[in-house]
Amino acid sequence: MSARTVRTRLLAASTVALTALALTACDNGKGVRDEGPSAASESSAKPGGSTTAKPAGDNGTTAGGSTGGSAGGTAATPTKGSTNGSSGKAGDGKSAGGGTGTGSGRNAACDGAGTRTTATEVSRPLNHLLLTVTNTGSKNCDLTGYPIARFGEAQSVPPVAEETHPQAVVTLAPGESGYAGVLLSAGDGSGGNGYTAKTLVIGFAKGATSTPALPAKGVHVDDRLTVTYWQQSLDDALSY
Repeated sequence: MSARTVRTRLLAASTVALTALALTACDNGKGVRDEGPSAASESSAKPGGSTTAKPAGDNGTTAGGSTGGSAGGTAATPTKGSTNGSSGKAGDGKSAGGGTGTGSGRNAACDGAGTRTTATEVSRPLNHLLLTVTNTGSKNCDLTGYPIARFGEAQSVPPVAEETHPQAVVTLAPGESGYAGVLLSAGDGSGGNGYTAKTLVIGFAKGATSTPALPAKGVHVDDRLTVTYWQQSLDDALSY
């Protein structure tokens, strides 16, 4: 064979060998290509997935849960509590106000219908008459103000001594008595317009009047005639 023919065959054999190597390399490269993108995908998926999913999921759940729960609890609970509480308190207040209104603590006023009144001339102090009012009823009564005393045919009633005003309302239980003093005339005879009265009518702050009997000879009165407020004790009534 000629030298040219030998070179041609060697070249052909080399070409075949290179082709085979190339095919083998291609097979190995295919495996590398398969592994390469897979690793890259995992690498890119893991950071992206964990970074995006976890914070978003955690923050979303936490924010939504805590915010929603807190807002829901704050909005619902105080509103119901305050509304119900206010209504309950207002109701209680009105009920209490109604209970303590006009119905408690006051007794009926004493008058001539439920009492017995007497008029007694006393030796001390001079020229004084003692009025006694006794509760003949079954309930307490309040003896308020002062006796509106009309002696005989007098057109007016005597004034009251303001300094004798009691510290508290005089309340009479059944069977108890209240008192008032009457200064009939000046002890030294200095009073004017004197006359003898044989009848007496006692008026009260409210209700019926009473007509206590006077001594048979009557009582002498003049323009010094003055009464005291109703008192709880006999001594206070005669102290003026």
